[in-house]
Amino acid sequence: MAAHSLSLYLPVVTRSLVPLAFRHLLLPHRLRLRLRLRLVSAVSPSRARPLGLGARPPRPHAAPLGYGVGAGRRPSGGLDHRAMSSSTNSTVATELSVSENSREIEPLPFVNDKHGGVIIEMKTPMDPGVFSAYLKAALAKWREQGIRGVWIKLPITLSNLIPTVVEEGFWYHHAEETYLMLAYWLPNTTHTLPVNATHRVGVGAFIMNDKREVLVVQEKSGVLRGLGVWKFPTGVVEPGEDINVGAIREVKEETGIDAEFVEVLAFRQSHKAFFDKSDLFFVCLLRPLSYDITKQDSEIEACQWMPVEEFAAQPFVQKHELVKYILEVGLAKVDKKYAGFSPISIKSAFTDKLSLFYMNRRDLDKASG
Repeated sequence: MAAHSLSLYLPVVTRSLVPLAFRHLLLPHRLRLRLRLRLVSAVSPSRARPLGLGARPPRPHAAPLGYGVGAGRRPSGGLDHRAMSSSTNSTVATELSVSENSREIEPLPFVNDKHGGVIIEMKTPMDPGVFSAYLKAALAKWREQGIRGVWIKLPITLSNLIPTVVEEGFWYHHAEETYLMLAYWLPNTTHTLPVNATHRVGVGAFIMNDKREVLVVQEKSGVLRGLGVWKFPTGVVEPGEDINVGAIREVKEETGIDAEFVEVLAFRQSHKAFFDKSDLFFVCLLRPLSYDITKQDSEIEACQWMPVEEFAAQPFVQKHELVKYILEVGLAKVDKKYAGFSPISIKSAFTDKLSLFYMNRRDLDKASG
């Protein structure tokens, strides 16, 4: 998908002796200050329509409450109808300064997404006033072109641009360690943009040796800290990590045991688990490849191979249904009375990337035979 850029040109504006607070009121009558929008690789400069610097696109529907301060509220009217506030004066001063220097504003880099929208990914610093003028013009042009969703990805180093984006009606969509993603819907309809990721993925490992001992740990933190409760190794899958790989990694990190993945035995879904996100917890059967334990000192208080009967006798196991069911399906699998889900790599018609499809291969083979 080819990247595009938008370029903005502001002609020279002769300095006025009128105080700055009133200068913007006279601009439309004294000068023909033109703002020309050029779509490089998309629209030729000769076809770009000039837009008045003060012109604003029609007001869209209000964004849902709670997306961020100022979301959905946009000042009405053109540049000559703005209230004379200190923030307005600052913006006008920036626009005039840029115009007087006859310099080209650095383009906003964007790409077209697959759903009739655009994604702006800011990477280099830009003055907030300059960025505001350019963003207004871009939104107006995209509305004319029938663009629907607009995304802006701001790295943490450009957090000074966040207020400017929010003032235009953008709302917070999601954030990661290094960036904030904001979204905006141009049509005057209810937006259909996808919501942020809804689930966290966790794994738990059922791993038993030839002596019918299960690998268990006591944690240094969390709700079980200091209670003397033995539990199965668990953890959270990392971004881009497959479930089977995450289960092997967690066992290695917490216990030092090398293991191979066998099957997903079961999974649990819960809601409002972590920062109001839903949670998918996959119970995985692993086969040990080593037996000497080296516990993780930072998170694990103790670790051992425990006879399965002793583990099952814990009051915690009897009261906690999740652990009780993990034990039941684990033993049923070991005794060959239960079939879980094993992964196979599959291709897609839409991408060259492979993905994993988990299925009950035993029963499928029986049905196919």
